[in-house]
Amino acid sequence: MAAARSPYGCDPDRSRGRLFSEPPSRTRSPFRRDCDRVIHSTAFRRLKHKTQVFVFHEGDHYRTRLTHSLEVAQIARALARQLGLDEDLTETLALAHDVGHPPFGHAGERALDACLHAHGGFDHNAQTLRVVTALEHRYPGFDGLNLTWEALEGIVKHNGPLTARNGTAVGRYREHGIPVAISEYNATYDLELWSFASLEAQVAAIADDIAYDAHDIDDGLRAGLFSVDDLKVMPLTAEMIAEIDRHYPALDDNRRGAELVRELISYLIGGVFSESRRRLEIARPKSVDDVRNHGEVLIAFPSGVAEAEAEIKSFLKLRMYRHERVMRVMGEAEAILFDLFARYQKTPSDLPAEWLPPAGGTAETERARRIGNFIAGMTDRFAITEHQRLFDSTPDLR
Repeated sequence: MAAARSPYGCDPDRSRGRLFSEPPSRTRSPFRRDCDRVIHSTAFRRLKHKTQVFVFHEGDHYRTRLTHSLEVAQIARALARQLGLDEDLTETLALAHDVGHPPFGHAGERALDACLHAHGGFDHNAQTLRVVTALEHRYPGFDGLNLTWEALEGIVKHNGPLTARNGTAVGRYREHGIPVAISEYNATYDLELWSFASLEAQVAAIADDIAYDAHDIDDGLRAGLFSVDDLKVMPLTAEMIAEIDRHYPALDDNRRGAELVRELISYLIGGVFSESRRRLEIARPKSVDDVRNHGEVLIAFPSGVAEAEAEIKSFLKLRMYRHERVMRVMGEAEAILFDLFARYQKTPSDLPAEWLPPAGGTAETERARRIGNFIAGMTDRFAITEHQRLFDSTPDLR
């Protein structure tokens, strides 16, 4: 049963609006309109051929960025419904959170970050903002999708504030500063980088963690990187597996794994709901601005669940992300992007016409950024095809 709309959730009728003024829709709320724009965007469609962990041609049943995003949205909407938050805004943020990812998953991000090291680096969160504010070219009156302030805030700040009140970078940005794409856009349209994001954004962020944990276990089992019984090294999953085996003693491993994934998702969602309700009862926010100014996240795992969730991430890091097979393929994928970046820098005429630097030349950083934007938008298979076009030999990535 859905909870009543909470006073501390985002209200579409009180949205701060869009950078470019548009007439309201007669049939959709501003946040529903945002969500529809993300779904219909070119960048969102490309996610179907972007790596989650396994490159697209390794199998039809592994997650891609698209299926991962859909699963995040399902989990996020379930939590938003229980907490009385705006489901449309929550879904927008869940579906949009990965549209800035380059091909080949985190390997692609590492490669582009290295290629752009002298030009501000590469950050997939900043790239998502760039996609929805500049790189999508679908509307006559503006570049990007012209999403609401609340959607842009959630995209940029779903993992917490980026700066202190005085503008000093904090957290993961303390060492290298705020990514250029974010700082430049924020100068045009202030997203209040010093504050926390809405509960809808916080829900989308933790739903991403839940989806990663559960579905990477599922993909790891399918790929044979570990077995169901290997997961008994962790107390939480050991207890779940023992309960499954008690209820279904003759169950095959495929179904044991699927049942474990279902149990794990339910357990993590339940933990988030109970802890978030506890924090909200203590904080008693009366508005979304109270949430933004609260000083800490309000959507979280209980401490015991957080410890168990961290154990799962550690297990996956060791047994999946750093598995010899995965590391080899991702290393070859990085090499493809290094090759492409260097080739486009050396021979800009190899770029499509719309990505060529303007006549008369541009600054080195601007040229590098254009190349980075082009490569970041590639799907896995387009990057492979482009490498085959430009080079005599291309890794098979299998």
